[in-house]
Amino acid sequence: MLATLMYGPGDVRCEAVDDPKILKPTDAIIKLSATCICGSDLWPYRGLQPTDGPAHMGHEYCGVVVEVGSEVKTVRPGQFVVGSFCISDNTCPHCRFGFHSSCVQREFMSGAQAPYARVPLADGTLVATAELPSADLIPHLLATSDVLGTGWYAADAANVREGSTVVVVGDGAVGLMGVLAASEMGAGRIIAMSRHAARQKLATELGATDIVAERGEEGIARIKDLTGGVGADSVLECVGTQQSMTQAIACSRPGGSIGYVGVPHGVTFEGEAMFFAQRRMLGGPAPVRRFLPDLIERVLAGRIKPGKVFDLKLPLSEVAEGYRAMDERRAIKTLITL
Repeated sequence: MLATLMYGPGDVRCEAVDDPKILKPTDAIIKLSATCICGSDLWPYRGLQPTDGPAHMGHEYCGVVVEVGSEVKTVRPGQFVVGSFCISDNTCPHCRFGFHSSCVQREFMSGAQAPYARVPLADGTLVATAELPSADLIPHLLATSDVLGTGWYAADAANVREGSTVVVVGDGAVGLMGVLAASEMGAGRIIAMSRHAARQKLATELGATDIVAERGEEGIARIKDLTGGVGADSVLECVGTQQSMTQAIACSRPGGSIGYVGVPHGVTFEGEAMFFAQRRMLGGPAPVRRFLPDLIERVLAGRIKPGKVFDLKLPLSEVAEGYRAMDERRAIKTLITL
């Protein structure tokens, strides 16, 4: 089969590889209905994260089970499934506490930018739908696998509540899904920080009530102005840079909560400043598996359409262009057809 491999910064190729096989009795093989490129894939693409290429790319996936290992009990061939980018057993103490992304058997999914993929710990990782979904639902279900689940976790970690004032730092796919999540959770005001017209438009469509284009000190001042000098109850940090984290902390009110899901690169904290800031903070890799059943149900019921975040669709053979488009901010998120 053809699959996506990253050889190094800026070097993504679609090449022939062996089909995946069952390696452990807890594995499943799925035929993907669609796949996509994640914003986190851009860190190694830009040379900001080390890679040991050629690396098999892709960790967002949904599709139909074609084969299962001898110990798999909860999914079977022919079922449509969605899985998290974090592989988990769904039974360990951390999973039972709701933090599947810290599972004692945790692995990170890879190789999903391809027609077929092996999913370890299938019983704990995959969630099956009752029926095969229609083609128009596939992009929305694919989004639940990571980008929506991560945005949802950012809102959950930031303690978004009915009537909350929320600030979303970052207008990439995760930030936009954070806007959607905050809206679904009943936030009264959602301020999206974005400087790009197309992303501002989508943020508004997904539930943002205000747009702030300024960044840095000007952005912080604008948030304070919009909140009467108080700051936001909840802030979603969806980038992972020092600037975005500093901005998130400064935009939060004392006693407010920050949910941070941007993979940190060069982020540091000064102890005394954090001590007097008095902010709650929770984040890290999203425990998407915790949210999957609810998010899938919302999609199937037509309540949410997270697939709107895909603004570029390309065949697998053109996956390198999908990376370039996202790197150059010509696309928010690229859907790859198979």
